[in-house]
Amino acid sequence: MRFFKVKIGNFCCLCLLLLQYLDHETVSATFIDSSGQFVFSQVTGISRNPYCGYDQQTLSSQERMEEDSLLAALHQQVPDVGPVPFVKSTDPSSSYFVILNSAAFFKVGSQLEVLVHVQDFQRKPKKYGGDYLQARIHSPKLQAGAVGRVVDYQNGFYKVFFTLLWPGKVKVSVSLVHPSEGIRVLQRLQEDKPDRVYFKSLFRSGRISETTECNVCLPGNLPLCNFTDLYTGEPWFCFKPKKLPCSSRITHFKGGYLKGLLTAAESAFFQSGVNIKMPVNSSGPDWVTVIPRRIKETNSLELSQGSGTFPSGYYYKDQWRPRKFKMRQFNDPDNITECLQRKVVHLFGDSTIRQWFEYLTAFVPDLVEFNLGSPKNVGPFLAVDQKHNILLKYRCHGPPIRFTTVFSNELHYVANELNGIVGGKNTVVAIAVWSHFSTFPLEVYIRRLRNIRRAVVRLLDRSPKTVVVIRTANAQELGPEVSLFNSDWYNFQLDTILRRMFSGVGVYLVDAWEMTLAHYLPHKLHPDEVIVKNQLDMFLSFVCPLET
Repeated sequence: MRFFKVKIGNFCCLCLLLLQYLDHETVSATFIDSSGQFVFSQVTGISRNPYCGYDQQTLSSQERMEEDSLLAALHQQVPDVGPVPFVKSTDPSSSYFVILNSAAFFKVGSQLEVLVHVQDFQRKPKKYGGDYLQARIHSPKLQAGAVGRVVDYQNGFYKVFFTLLWPGKVKVSVSLVHPSEGIRVLQRLQEDKPDRVYFKSLFRSGRISETTECNVCLPGNLPLCNFTDLYTGEPWFCFKPKKLPCSSRITHFKGGYLKGLLTAAESAFFQSGVNIKMPVNSSGPDWVTVIPRRIKETNSLELSQGSGTFPSGYYYKDQWRPRKFKMRQFNDPDNITECLQRKVVHLFGDSTIRQWFEYLTAFVPDLVEFNLGSPKNVGPFLAVDQKHNILLKYRCHGPPIRFTTVFSNELHYVANELNGIVGGKNTVVAIAVWSHFSTFPLEVYIRRLRNIRRAVVRLLDRSPKTVVVIRTANAQELGPEVSLFNSDWYNFQLDTILRRMFSGVGVYLVDAWEMTLAHYLPHKLHPDEVIVKNQLDMFLSFVCPLET
């Protein structure tokens, strides 16, 4: 057991709590990666509601085992304590954290431990866990930052582990993204209201046109148009028009968002400025001083990083520094042109990877966008540098896609597109598929990634020198309504599944999740240019690595 000397008055109650906590360190713990929240759960048989026949999928024993493992790992251990009034829910303003080893001597590479204790709005200690926390260390003057790893002890205490990666004054920040009571609501919506974002299609023949609702599955017994993809088996349905055949579908577009999803009591758990992405204050010092390592120690630190390195990188002077390889800086358009010359670059996915297309065509003068007449922000898009023989393409992934009007014949599944690529040393593929799946049960996303992974494996098998890069999910700004559809908690789940399913496949990973959480700028669904620039520097470093 460890003991602490406490000099600040507000620590007195904490001393007893710390002793109680340390006496019960054997309590069952949920391990959480605070760049998201990664849960190593012992649960093996997760009971889940069937959704549109997803429990009837034809899966191999290996696929079924993988799916069960993913669902178990993401099972949120929030105790079923019955209805909880708002005053007994987690209050970030009365919760606090303390740096456990603040009197210790820190060098670059040392571990920093922080204990977080959550309390309710009556300033009473919480007795159970399940709150979603995000934590980081940062040095504003150095424009440096990194995320931490959180452990949920399921008793109102959380521990955060940081690796100190740069010298100087380093500050700790902890935020409550959602209280555990809000997480229970998000879980219910994920399972019971997967249609809370709905889609529509326009059908037209001559002068007759009709619009009907579409989705992965549709309720009731009305006649349906079955647009399930023949190759991947990805399901998609629309209610059949009354007068027109299914073959007359013209467009796909986002219909809207369901309203009135919460009761008045549930709404209290989603209040801006109260309990959504609110800071948890420090009880005592919130910073430590870190001194540099000696050269030999620095070398051993770099060499010691394995495949499971956490955090995967950090910011220093506003530049992302991965911990497993040396990232290049492509600060001049000519550097990018030199890297991409004689290459075909395919960008597949949502609007977060469309940002890469937009950045490259704006930054590199010789890369000229070819007008395909595509709808703005939808695509497909194409840019060409004829002088250096560069072809850059962007195409959105297939439904569900919450874009404005997309022509139905432009709804291509990523797996099918990958199957049409020959590949080779001059072919680069980047994929970002996550945000539009946040409202669905996890099985829907697992199925999509399984199809994409199969296609990636086939591509790399026939053309091993093809570079395939996966862009992970990222955090975003949250309000009461956005939380119900695109919460960071939902996106963390997708991010975790993405990483696990592509582990060992032979693809490269641009860690957009850590790159947004570690940065000082406010979270956005579409990160600011400085973050996008760092993502592209990492992407291009995979395409054109430093010669060693």
